[in-house]
Amino acid sequence: MAIDRTKLLLDRLVTWSPVLLLGSLAALTYWLDAQIQPPAPRVDGSSRHDPDLFVEKFRATSFDVEGRPRQALSAQRAEHFPDDKTIALKGLALSITDPNRAPLSVFADRGVVSGDRETMSLEGSVRGVREAEPAKAGQPRDGSGRVKLSTEYLRVVPKKGLAETDRPVTIEEPRGIIHSVGIQLDNEAKTIKLKSGVRGTLQPNTIAK
Repeated sequence: MAIDRTKLLLDRLVTWSPVLLLGSLAALTYWLDAQIQPPAPRVDGSSRHDPDLFVEKFRATSFDVEGRPRQALSAQRAEHFPDDKTIALKGLALSITDPNRAPLSVFADRGVVSGDRETMSLEGSVRGVREAEPAKAGQPRDGSGRVKLSTEYLRVVPKKGLAETDRPVTIEEPRGIIHSVGIQLDNEAKTIKLKSGVRGTLQPNTIAK
């Protein structure tokens, strides 16, 4: 009886062996194809440059170790993009204050904050204002009064107090007005570097009031 059952099982295995072999080959082929083919695109929007979050009338302020405001950023609308972690801003205003530097304010129609939060790219009616250096006790002003800058594009590095562009720029200050193509403003070194096409008028003897 046991011999008959064994023979029956062997007969079934022999009968099904081609099917099992083909099934194994199909499974192996599917597995190999899955390893070679690129993964299917995700349908959750993470691979597209679409915002996953937005805030109306956005405002953020950072403080120094003593609790004094150092940077303030506001915008009519802020949008966060998960694919590159950037933040797009509309109708923005940025102000940078530091006890050792002249206050700096920047306004623009729109801008993008980098994913690492180190830089900002501003576009559309960009305006920058660096306030006059405060007079030191017992000393007159040195003539470095309020400076206004206007252009269509500006790259800002807030932590370093840097701003630069390769586009046409207009600079207004107490001594006159200057036009240039490209500029680099270093708020820490208190310098403005004009790159090319410089023209305008200055009155060196004018003292800021």
